[in-house]
Amino acid sequence: MLPPLALLAVTAVWGVTFVQVKDAVAVYPLFAFLAVRFLIATATLAPLALPRVRSLGRRGVAAGVLLGTFVAAGYGLQTAGLELTTVSGTGFITGMYVVLTPVVAFLLFRDGVTRAGALGIALAFGGMAMLSGIDEGSTAGNLLVLGATVAWAFQIAVTGRFAPHVDALALTLVQMATALTLFAVAAVALGDLERPRGWTVWGALVVTGVFASALAYLVQTWAQRTMAAARVAVVYAMEPVFAGVFGYALAGDRLGALGWGGCALILLGIVVSEPEAAGDIRKAVSGRSVR
Repeated sequence: MLPPLALLAVTAVWGVTFVQVKDAVAVYPLFAFLAVRFLIATATLAPLALPRVRSLGRRGVAAGVLLGTFVAAGYGLQTAGLELTTVSGTGFITGMYVVLTPVVAFLLFRDGVTRAGALGIALAFGGMAMLSGIDEGSTAGNLLVLGATVAWAFQIAVTGRFAPHVDALALTLVQMATALTLFAVAAVALGDLERPRGWTVWGALVVTGVFASALAYLVQTWAQRTMAAARVAVVYAMEPVFAGVFGYALAGDRLGALGWGGCALILLGIVVSEPEAAGDIRKAVSGRSVR
């Protein structure tokens, strides 16, 4: 199926941007970075999405603002935590939403989980527990990232409630614009808003603004028109795997045998809970076409 594969591509983009963002916020103010990132995301979507916002109605716009608030909370807490902890550790803790999302969906909407989905969640969680064998950085940084994970669990669960009934482009634009507004206010209040300089900062801003924000959340909103929140969370469990791989390749992080075993267990969890997606991945790898 195409939606799980598209979400898998999103997790790969998020995994590589951990390294870019960590390098960028080391030389550029945190909230200024996030404000410009979501300015780029909003500008990317606006030409096509702005005329469609009216179709959302008041309820749809309110949902977009709520989702954008969760996005802002998630990125604010995660990026602050990333300054204090490792790339791989951040990826592992962020991946905890594979467990938190079904819980939030049940508490808010009484959404159930299939047996296959529950088994996939358990396997993915076990894999992430194994990934905890890597260096995870400071306690303060980890707690900030954990707060971000809770925010994203709510974002995924609530998106699943509204996505099937509204225009995906319009809803995503409202999310990005809300995050932009919140981060711009914070940056101005802290006196941190300044012009970005250098390829390290601009490269991270363009990649995260266009691909890891605008297009990633558009893909998520589109995919959740047909995928339950719990299933989305299981596919998103690949994010710590990609973070670990790119952390190894680009930032010098080392997973070790236990960490790589955790990656394999996460993949098994996806295969169990998303058998059709696993089949599509096999076809893609073998060079056969995927419908």
